[in-house]
Amino acid sequence: MKIFTGGFHHESDTFNPIVTTIEDILVRRGEQLQECMREDSLYGINKALRDKGFEVVSSLHARAVPNGEWDKNVYLNLREEFLTSLKETLPVDGICLALHGSMRVKEIGKAESDLLKQIRLLCPHTPITASLDMHATITEELLALIDGVVGYKCAPHTDTIETGIAAANLLIKLINNKRLYMSAFRIPMLIAGEKSETSTEPMKSIMAKVREREKEAESVSLFMGFPWADVEENGVTALCVSAISKSHAASIALDIANTFCKYKDDFKFCCEAYEELEALAKCKEYISQKSFPIIISDSGDNPTAGSSGDVTNFLRRILADNYLTTLKPPLIYQAFYDPEVVDLAFNSGKDSSIKGYLGAKFDNIKSKPIEFEGKVIALCPSYNNKRIALIRIKGVDVVVTSAHMGCYEVEMMESLGVVAKDRRVIVVKLGYLEPELKAIANKSILALTDGSSNELFERLEYKKLPRPFYPLDKDAMVEVKEIL
Repeated sequence: MKIFTGGFHHESDTFNPIVTTIEDILVRRGEQLQECMREDSLYGINKALRDKGFEVVSSLHARAVPNGEWDKNVYLNLREEFLTSLKETLPVDGICLALHGSMRVKEIGKAESDLLKQIRLLCPHTPITASLDMHATITEELLALIDGVVGYKCAPHTDTIETGIAAANLLIKLINNKRLYMSAFRIPMLIAGEKSETSTEPMKSIMAKVREREKEAESVSLFMGFPWADVEENGVTALCVSAISKSHAASIALDIANTFCKYKDDFKFCCEAYEELEALAKCKEYISQKSFPIIISDSGDNPTAGSSGDVTNFLRRILADNYLTTLKPPLIYQAFYDPEVVDLAFNSGKDSSIKGYLGAKFDNIKSKPIEFEGKVIALCPSYNNKRIALIRIKGVDVVVTSAHMGCYEVEMMESLGVVAKDRRVIVVKLGYLEPELKAIANKSILALTDGSSNELFERLEYKKLPRPFYPLDKDAMVEVKEIL
């Protein structure tokens, strides 16, 4: 039997003015899907299906670091390539996709629903399942176009392969003529990932309940939605796929939704969180205690949550601090998306002095560029195939990138000759710390900074989100609504 696989994966931040273009997108095809994706749900999908003896035809998988909405023509071209591959593969016995669930395209809107509509025109009765990110935004339209979904259960997302395998297993059951029933309930709440790591409460207990109830069903998922998207359908969704009955699926999904609601006032930041000046004061306190390294998250401008990565406000505060600019070794700030400054650094060369304007090249509403004079400390011509530079500005080492990139890897600093664990203070444009940064952090501080991933939702201008909506409206009634 022949199965068609592939996918699109992106978190689209509607508050970010950057438009995601082909330069931002990693597209893998053919053998690349087997060789390079061992930490992706599509790898789990393909492996599970091949292990069960299915012929697997993989089209493409397109993904990018979270950013603004996709360029329409870029998406349509990749969609056409994907659909052409499907046409050439037909007939197929099933389709299994690796999707995000919160991807949006300029002038089109919901990418996953648009893609599934086109697939259904070609394969109206073919069983389709998908893996989804925990931060997927679930809609009635999406659920009407698909036969089964399963979401990640870990944040940070360390269970992507397992989730892909689970999506493949749902498809196999459908192919083997097992009928599946889905039910979903939406909760009008926005919860940031920095308050919902699954290793901390209350998510730890909620996800334990999800796993316990999943023993009675084919899959149970809790989708958190994506808070930095101003869309009508946003919110948290509890979903169950059952082989018993629709009412059985509904009873489990409703139980998970109600359980989540019981904890609505218990979601707190998973580490110490302070406004900008308080965060710097706390950092100095920890320096006096020699609690190194101290890692501060510039959370409002987190590229892995879709922000632009070029908001300068927090760096400006640090540069104005006569103590933090004199640390030995220097405070290191990872990273700013500024191709112009990277070009200047590479053209000038290592150890050269340069001057110019840093930051706010893409989002010049939330901050303004910083005029600087600095020294090029190190250059890396190919970090994940992108150029990055380390520039010392007034006693602070600033990593600058030529592309919109996540800042969660220790390797980014190390590629520039920095021994991260030996630094006293590291600032990263990030929210909760990914495992490799968490492993070296003696102290972790979440700075409540500005940007397109602002953790304080009331500072963002939601125009499409239906109101009242918790926690934007503190007294809002949190009423669970069945959407399937």
